[in-house]
Amino acid sequence: MQNSEMEVVGEFETPILRIQDLFVKRSGIEVLSDVNLEIQRGEFVGVVGPNGSGKSTLILTILGILKARSGMIQVYGKKPMARENIGKIGWVSQAAANISSNIHISVRELISLGVCNVRNMFQRKTKYERQKIEEAIEMVGLQDQATANLNKLSGGQKQRAAIGRALASDAEFILLDEPLVGIDRQARNELLKLLDTFCHENQKTILMVSHDLSAIRQTAHRMVYLEETIHFDGPSETFPALSELADLRGINHVHRDHPENIKSIMISNTREEE
Repeated sequence: MQNSEMEVVGEFETPILRIQDLFVKRSGIEVLSDVNLEIQRGEFVGVVGPNGSGKSTLILTILGILKARSGMIQVYGKKPMARENIGKIGWVSQAAANISSNIHISVRELISLGVCNVRNMFQRKTKYERQKIEEAIEMVGLQDQATANLNKLSGGQKQRAAIGRALASDAEFILLDEPLVGIDRQARNELLKLLDTFCHENQKTILMVSHDLSAIRQTAHRMVYLEETIHFDGPSETFPALSELADLRGINHVHRDHPENIKSIMISNTREEE
């Protein structure tokens, strides 16, 4: 990427995401406490942690859907909901693979929502909009299913369609909340390969939340372990070896970038979906 394309402050590129001293409460309970995180352009960051550790809350707060009790979040140097960020952020929620059987929409129609809203989805689109939709369909490998009803697709294909919608919007920063839930191993591997390609070849920045430690560690450049606060933040290759872990459930006193300082690891076996 050329320097002229980067947003630079002084000698350093402005982080895509900057979080400082973040505290978030839900239903009176502190879910996130003293969270600090920065993500640079082109990074693929995996956030792992047990159920209820605050992973989804983190994404919803970044999106501006949830309000922080205190602290700061900036996306592209602005507040998350700033006008300047419209179209820059793509979100694939946990529900993407569980679309109601009462909703009758094709893959192309869903992906077209990335370039237009529901109200004008069926209106005539410009040549540029049609091109963006077809490019997104091709990028997620759903050309043969473009006219198929989403309800006829597998969980992995539905996830691909949801990601296609984010790509059609020209989103540069993509947030994925548990995209591997409910899909089989082959679909999981294909989806991770797709995301890796987006990150490297299309200069997308990805923040992916998952409880699938094995899968995300193989793909993400950087791993974050979150359980109310961040206990580990460092390169994926320095994260505790998979041979020692089945499911990372709790860490005490883990200093960022120093996995050798792990004092306590609780392990519970989980069966991977076949």
